[in-house]
Amino acid sequence: MDVSLEIVAIVTATFLLAGLVKGVIGMGLPSVAIGLLAIVMTPAQAVAIMLGPSLITNVWQMLIGPHLIPLLRRLWLLLVGSVIGIWLGGGILTSTNSRYAALGLGVALVIYAAIGLSAVRFSVPRRHEPWLSPLVGLATGFIAGGTGVFVIPAGPYFQAIGLDKDELVQMLGISFTVSTAALAAILWRDGIMQFGNTTGSLLAVLPALLGMAIGQRIRARISPETFRRYFFTGLLLLGLQQAVRNVF
Repeated sequence: MDVSLEIVAIVTATFLLAGLVKGVIGMGLPSVAIGLLAIVMTPAQAVAIMLGPSLITNVWQMLIGPHLIPLLRRLWLLLVGSVIGIWLGGGILTSTNSRYAALGLGVALVIYAAIGLSAVRFSVPRRHEPWLSPLVGLATGFIAGGTGVFVIPAGPYFQAIGLDKDELVQMLGISFTVSTAALAAILWRDGIMQFGNTTGSLLAVLPALLGMAIGQRIRARISPETFRRYFFTGLLLLGLQQAVRNVF
């Protein structure tokens, strides 16, 4: 993908918005960025541009907090499963027929939004984690490898196993960091991380960080739950648009 002023403007605006969302609710940068960029480029190109801002913001989120080692000991099987799943699903995202990846992206965004808008909450006893965690990781990785969306079903699972707020935020950072690195390796393997995409990814870091700073200021002024409702409603409409456009 050639780098042009139009692409620079689109990438800048997209990551300002995606960073703002992450600043307010603590997540959502990949979903917003990929969902918007996939309107004007292939999902694989959108994911390639998203990798830089996602990796930098999530490494910071992973390292801030006292729970890193306990969480790694508890959920390392999920992380291994995620890497395997990304390796298995990566071919969908980088295939020559990107319509399937775009359709999968739309469906994933709809599911993600529906879970976020619903009041449904799950609970998983600790004794089931040794066998369930790798399966959840495998499913999350496969979906991430095919669509670039990292949060399904790992996000709801982290809540279901009873992680408190600080543990949840740090575990999302760990999971997203591992998934981002694994997906980057797949894209390098398949030749997607070319000069234009890599440059776009670097250009996206600054607006993403600026958007996060703005989002953190907004979070102090409005209810995060109110923002979440608007965010997931918008994501639902974006996912439906992606899915319908690539079905017909």
